[in-house]
Amino acid sequence: MAYPIHRVDTENTLSDDDLMKIIDDFIAQKANKAKRILILPPDITRFYSKAGFITAYLYKQLKDQAEIFFLPALGTHEPMSDKEIDGMFGTDIPKELFLPHFWRTDVVKLGEIPAERIAELSDNKLNYSMEVAVNKLLLDPKWDLIISVGQIVPHEVIGMANYTKNILVGIGGEDTIHKSHFLGAVYGMERIMGRTYTPVRKALNEGFDKYLRHLPIEFILTVLGKKNGKLALQGVFCGNQDDTYEEACKLSQQLNLNLLDKPIKKAIVFLEPAEFKTTWLGNKAIYRTRMAMADDGELIILAPGLHRFGEDLEIDQLIRKYGYKTTDETLAAVNENEELEKNLSAAAHLIHGSADNRFTVTYCPDDGVSKEEIESVNYQYCHYKDMLKRYPIEKMENGWNTLEDGEEVFYVSNPALGLWTTKENFKNA
Repeated sequence: MAYPIHRVDTENTLSDDDLMKIIDDFIAQKANKAKRILILPPDITRFYSKAGFITAYLYKQLKDQAEIFFLPALGTHEPMSDKEIDGMFGTDIPKELFLPHFWRTDVVKLGEIPAERIAELSDNKLNYSMEVAVNKLLLDPKWDLIISVGQIVPHEVIGMANYTKNILVGIGGEDTIHKSHFLGAVYGMERIMGRTYTPVRKALNEGFDKYLRHLPIEFILTVLGKKNGKLALQGVFCGNQDDTYEEACKLSQQLNLNLLDKPIKKAIVFLEPAEFKTTWLGNKAIYRTRMAMADDGELIILAPGLHRFGEDLEIDQLIRKYGYKTTDETLAAVNENEELEKNLSAAAHLIHGSADNRFTVTYCPDDGVSKEEIESVNYQYCHYKDMLKRYPIEKMENGWNTLEDGEEVFYVSNPALGLWTTKENFKNA
C-alpha cells in the first residue's frame, strides 16, 4: 500500500483486523526505524473515533523498539483521569507515559498570523494578530516521529475537525485557542460547519505550514458513519499533506452530513453522560442541529451527566456571569469587559451556544446542575427524568419519530457524530 494511505470501505466497513493491517502498513513505511515517538491522541471526548484503539495498537507494536510518550490533545479540557485513560486506551499502557497538556503554561510561541491576514479572513471584522504556539514537548529534537491520531467530523469552530487543529488547538496555547474560536464565531457558524476550508482552517493550516512543517509529524485520520444502525469505521487516512485531510473530509461530508428536506420543529438530543459533563462540550447538541432547527422550534437536550458549564473553571465562571445571550449582546460584552476580551474562546463559546432567540433550548440535567443555574445562563430547564417520561428515548430511532399522540420529533443519540441541516440552508450558507 503506497503512502499516503487512503483506505475507504463504505460497503462492508473496516473491521478491527482491517484497521490493524492499515496501521501495520503505516508502521512499516513511517515508524520502522523510529526510536523515540510522541503520539498525540484525542481525549475521552472523541471516545468513538477509534483513536483509542489505534493509539493502543501503535504502542503494542512499537513499544519493544521505541521509547513512546503520549500527549493527549486536550485543548482547554481537563487532563484525562486514570479511569478515562483505561476506558479510551485500555490498561496496557503505563500511566506515567501519558503527559498532560496545560494550555496556559506549557506552550512556546513560534510566530504569528498577522493582523492583516486575520482581517482578510474575517471579512474585516477583526483586527488582531494570532499566535502560532504549541506545547514545548513537540519541539524536543529527540523525536524521530510524531503521530497525530484523530477523527475527521463536521465541526462548529473550524468546519471539519482535526488535522492541523489537533496540533495548534489540541496542544496549542491560549492566544491561538481564543482567537481562532472567536474568528469562527464572528465569521458565522452557519458559514463554517461541514466545510473543508474556512477562515479558521486557513489560518491554522498557514501557521502549521510556516512554523511546523519541519517536524516529523504524520497524521492518522479516521472517518466513521452509521451502518445498519451502528457506528462503523469507513475510512482511514494516513499522511501529512493537505490531500490526506481533503480526502478524509470528502468521506466525512458524505457520511456525517445529514441533509433534511424540512426543518425540525422539535429536536431531542441525548448526551452520553461519560462524554458530556459540561455545556462547553454538551452544546454540540446546539451547534450540530441549529442549521436544521425551525424558527420558533424547540431543542431539548437530555444531559444526565451535566455537572457544570465550563471544562475550565475560569471559563465556567465567565459562562455563569455572561450567559448564552444573543451574538450582538455577547459582542457588546466583549467590547465592554476586559475579562471577556482576554478570553475570546469563552466569548466564542457563548455565541455558539446561543439560539439568538430563533428557537428555544431546554436543558435537562439530572441532579448535577440546578434549575436556577440552567435558567441563569439563559436556557429553559426540565429535569432529565421528567423529560424522559414525556419522551422515552429507548423507543425512538435516530431521525424522525411520530409519537403515540401524533407529535413528530427528531431524535439524535449523539450530536458529536454528525451535522444536521436542511438542504436549503446548507446550499445557501
